[in-house]
Amino acid sequence: MKNLIVQKYGGSSVATPERILAVAKRIASYKKKKHRIVVVVSALGDTTDNLIELAHRVTSQPSEREVDMLISTGEQVSIALLAMALHKFGVDAISFTGAQVGIMTDSRHTKAKVLDINAERIRRELRKDKVVIVAGFQGVDTRQNITTLGRGGSDLTAVALAKVLSAATCEIYTDVNGVYTADPRIVAEARLIPYISYDEMFELASLGAQVMQARSIEVAKKFHVPLHIRSSFSSQEGTMISKETKALEAVVVSGIALKKDEAKVTLCDIPDRPGIAAKIFDAISKAGINVDMIVQNVGRTAKADMSFTVARTELGKTMPAIKKIAKALKAPKVLFDDDIAKISVIGIGMRSHSGVAATMFKALASKKINIEMISTSEIKISCIVARKHAEEAARVLHKAFGLDVGGKKIKKK
Repeated sequence: MKNLIVQKYGGSSVATPERILAVAKRIASYKKKKHRIVVVVSALGDTTDNLIELAHRVTSQPSEREVDMLISTGEQVSIALLAMALHKFGVDAISFTGAQVGIMTDSRHTKAKVLDINAERIRRELRKDKVVIVAGFQGVDTRQNITTLGRGGSDLTAVALAKVLSAATCEIYTDVNGVYTADPRIVAEARLIPYISYDEMFELASLGAQVMQARSIEVAKKFHVPLHIRSSFSSQEGTMISKETKALEAVVVSGIALKKDEAKVTLCDIPDRPGIAAKIFDAISKAGINVDMIVQNVGRTAKADMSFTVARTELGKTMPAIKKIAKALKAPKVLFDDDIAKISVIGIGMRSHSGVAATMFKALASKKINIEMISTSEIKISCIVARKHAEEAARVLHKAFGLDVGGKKIKKK
């Protein structure tokens, strides 16, 4: 649709009535420039966290269906308030829930996947020159149950709508100016990255950078949706996310990501024979648990230790499943460590540049930071370290790869 922009505003951008009014003013300025606008909004501030906490005060194991019913109400509040704010400024606007605009999902509560969007209702309102405001993070399954799309799901709503509506661009508004070389709250020298590839952004998001949801980056890359990450508190240009270019490939390491919510589980002395790993991870998969890093240490006695990491929040679900399979395998011991963190370096230039791992390991060793596990891909290297060393690790790696403000980035040789 001509001149169409999809804008997404996160919870911090609409946390107070004053911020909602500021967002409305920004949207009104776009309308004056003759843009058609679809706005996706998250729940106000910490509303979702507060609702989840409320659920757990009622019961320690709330039904995931009812959790979705509860937390989806947060976005309904924010879309209505934003529509009211736009009306105050003389802008014709209408708000819709995910179900009202036909966002169809599967039935996996709290982590649903978008299957289809019937955007005709949105198109009809756009033709009336209205700003259409859509609740992010939510949809409805084939049985009309309300579902939610997981943490950061409003990003996915915005990207999916941008694709379906053929928007010129998708603007993601947050409380930071864009994507940084590291978390500026941890690394004071972190600097803004003006351009980054879909692949690098996906790795940063999945490895701990909280600017965008990783799943939304996957969808944007698949359908070539142009993304612009910006601050809702300034007019400064942010970070453009697009396909790879020669200029992007010239930089070896683009950023450092840190994830503190990791836990490691180890099965000790399991049989070292074909099929054992399949049994272990089949049981974990059936419990609905996503595994990240995996390491197997084989001894000399036909026994092995198997370690893997999961999100710390999923440790409660993981341990019963893993203890059951450990009993079946006659593994004598199951250990866990929920005091770890994952530190990663990311850059598409790593595909054709040697020495990145050596630089990373030397930098960590210089601060006597022990590495417990290592995982690699074409464009990233991740290490598990003790959580107490996590922030120091981020700072030393940021410096080692020349990402500090005023520092010179490592170039390909």
